[in-house]
Amino acid sequence: MSLYSKRGVSAQKEEVHKATEKLDKGLYPFAFCKIYPDFLTGDSQWVNLMHADGAGTKSILAYLYWKETGDLSVWKGIAQDAIVMNLDDLLCVGIHDNLLFSSTIDRNKKLVPGEILETVINGSQEIFDELKKFGVNIQYLGGETADVGDVVRTIAVNGTMAARWPKDKLVTNEKIQAGDVIVGFASYGQTRYEDAYNSGIGSNGLTSARHDMLNKFYAKQYPESFEPGLSDEVVYIGPYKMTDPVPGNQPGLPADLNIGKLLLSPTRTYAPLLKALIGEHFDAIHGLIHCSGGGQTKCMKYLPGDFRIIKDNLFEAPVIFQLIQKASGSDLREMYQVFNMGHRLEVFTTPEKAEAMIEVGRQLGIEGKIVGRVEKAPAKELILDVNGEKIYFK
Repeated sequence: MSLYSKRGVSAQKEEVHKATEKLDKGLYPFAFCKIYPDFLTGDSQWVNLMHADGAGTKSILAYLYWKETGDLSVWKGIAQDAIVMNLDDLLCVGIHDNLLFSSTIDRNKKLVPGEILETVINGSQEIFDELKKFGVNIQYLGGETADVGDVVRTIAVNGTMAARWPKDKLVTNEKIQAGDVIVGFASYGQTRYEDAYNSGIGSNGLTSARHDMLNKFYAKQYPESFEPGLSDEVVYIGPYKMTDPVPGNQPGLPADLNIGKLLLSPTRTYAPLLKALIGEHFDAIHGLIHCSGGGQTKCMKYLPGDFRIIKDNLFEAPVIFQLIQKASGSDLREMYQVFNMGHRLEVFTTPEKAEAMIEVGRQLGIEGKIVGRVEKAPAKELILDVNGEKIYFK
């Protein structure tokens, strides 16, 4: 059993999928988000979507960093995580404007004061104001903020995003075909619209990252930060404290970057990029995948037929993932199932259009490259080639 499973979580969320397998798949079963007819107006040429997600256990990292340093600014990053995990999923069906967002924040009032709520809520509005500069308009409708210390140990930050969208501007993944290439866009570095280096960590796999990177000090000092029923052998078993500098001479990283900030890099949104790609290259976009839960295996769930996906030109794993793997001793298979490992957005397109899309990313400071391709196959299959080691998924 993997460390991830021993901590009571699952990268593939098998039990969740089983619980929801009988639900209606919507109008387009291979689309990245569930799409329904426009019940609001009854217009057959429009659809409705609603999506719910959140920052997950990353909020615990923010709690630990805030307790240790007093730095409130990390909570704006948690607000961004909750927004982007909704927004970038909707972007992957083509929706890039005129969205509604409502937040849900549950906290233990004894441990999480009002100034944190203010930072999360005000930070959310600041993020929407920043996105508006790129033509991505999101209306913040407020939401629910509850003091439920009997339910949550620290704080949970989640949200719901909704939209009404024309059918003829959807990306449903039904156009994915043999011969397509997969353009991956980096999750790390610093874009034109980010004000600091982004490690690429996103908002998935943070239970693993937290316990594998941070040391027993946190178990003793902050017992509210983990499930007390877990075995001691999987709780905070790493070598680092939050304020430790990043080890080694890492090229491209700010000299003052510490472990906590590396783990807490806000989830990058690809909204400015996809706004441009959809506007300029809509007809050439055959499919869009957000490599979130499930990491580099996410694409298998949305293939519209029996195809073999071969990813043999992946990004070199960013520093954060190298540190996590070294600390945890996880094999490549587990790492690539849990984390994005360097790119969180995939565009399925023709070989002829790939370079033009990569150039759009380049203009925004986002590295892109062809990471793989699509082949016809007897059954769905994924092959990851990581420095000559082939990892197979069926």
